[in-house]
Amino acid sequence: QVQLVESGGGLVQPGDSLRLSCVASTNIFRSNAGGWYRQAPGKERELVAIITSGDNTNYADSVKGRFTISRDNTKTTVYLQMNSLKPEDTAVYYCNTAYWGTVYWGKGTLVTVSS
Repeated sequence: QVQLVESGGGLVQPGDSLRLSCVASTNIFRSNAGGWYRQAPGKERELVAIITSGDNTNYADSVKGRFTISRDNTKTTVYLQMNSLKPEDTAVYYCNTAYWGTVYWGKGTLVTVSS
């Protein structure tokens, strides 16, 4: 069983930055991809960014150039650096990974971008 715990969300103004963290109960990110998803009110959950075990990254078009996904050397934490935040980035952000065919999700952290 893998547990994922997100943190770092909050209320910010447009143009501000936030860094989200996803801490895993094991060093699962050593050999498994980690992803950040988000779900805005009334919308489907969508992929924001993903980082593979080989450190390849991929981003949703809406966040390219503003968000950066990374992980620490212990391979237990994945980060999402979010810059130039916009009101449309408001959502609950979830961390995700998969291991031996099982998909794991955190409980999410709320990001609200509002003036």
